[in-house]
Amino acid sequence: MIYRRAGISFTRYQDERRLWKLPTDRWAVIVIFALLLVAPFLVDRLFVVGYLLPLIIWSMAAMGLNLLMGGAGQIHLGYGAVIGIGAYASVHAMRAGLPFELAMIVGGLASAAIGVVFGAAALRVKGLYLAMATLAMQYIVDFVIVQVPAISGGTQAALSVPRTSFLGIAIQGDRAPYYVALALCAVLTLFMLNVRRTSFGRALAAVREKDYAASIIGVDPFRYKLLAFWVSSFIGGMTGAVLAVCYYRTISPDQFHLDLSIQLVAMVIVGGLGSVLGGFLGVGLILFAPIVLNQLIGLAADQFGVAIPTDLRAHLPLMLYGGLIMGFLLLEPLGLAKIYSNIRNYLLVWPFRHARQ
Repeated sequence: MIYRRAGISFTRYQDERRLWKLPTDRWAVIVIFALLLVAPFLVDRLFVVGYLLPLIIWSMAAMGLNLLMGGAGQIHLGYGAVIGIGAYASVHAMRAGLPFELAMIVGGLASAAIGVVFGAAALRVKGLYLAMATLAMQYIVDFVIVQVPAISGGTQAALSVPRTSFLGIAIQGDRAPYYVALALCAVLTLFMLNVRRTSFGRALAAVREKDYAASIIGVDPFRYKLLAFWVSSFIGGMTGAVLAVCYYRTISPDQFHLDLSIQLVAMVIVGGLGSVLGGFLGVGLILFAPIVLNQLIGLAADQFGVAIPTDLRAHLPLMLYGGLIMGFLLLEPLGLAKIYSNIRNYLLVWPFRHARQ
């Protein structure tokens, strides 16, 4: 089989500390990344712009939120506002003459600054109280963006993104924004994969499990929770900049409302808390399941000659989509990443099921 640990022995600590210890894992990552690189030349541009590009960008947002929820165990119901702050700050920075590279950092710092302010107040409470505190942040930021014309231009206004470039490459057309988003997503993915192996990641894990136990062993829970809010908000702000420049091209207040925050939380939970792979899987399910279900319902209705009312046909995919999410969480509360891990672990010892490693 493709997965085997037998015959693989490590003679150096560097080999044992690899991100992907099995050759199959390394080759799988290389093949997937190579397919993403050549995808604009192999598939239709509408598939790249309408499916692959949002998958890449929202996966970046899911990884940033997962650092806070899965890494530090802190719920956040206002991450859509964090992304909105980064989007508006970066666009205003570019309109002021800054290049995209610096504007992206400005967006990240603006989101991190506001996220830390709310995080410092929110971290005095836990559980549902923390959820309500971050929810209040969402509503406050929404109100400020809409009511301050200097930020958004007004309730119905849309802010156009100026032409810009990344490392000398003009971000225009279809392929350039895709490759910019893919490069930034790859860097962020490597960062997230390595965070858990650092002292910062281990401190977050200790705080996530028991904050008072972490304080006994010398880890300051408040400090690391605040750092988790800062890093997560910074990633969200940079994602907002990428979203505005590479995907939306024009931003408006209605793009960063509460429904976006709820969708991001669903992506993280369904994908798997604390899992980088789970972020990609959760985003794929949340984005594409309604589309696939809608196509399947239409195909079945045409195939069997069943007349489905228009209202029912519009809502039936969403009902099935909600039931699909509930089914995943009931069968495997740890998300899609755990289902993948179970399949992979089974293949490691197949057909010798008794030889668990």
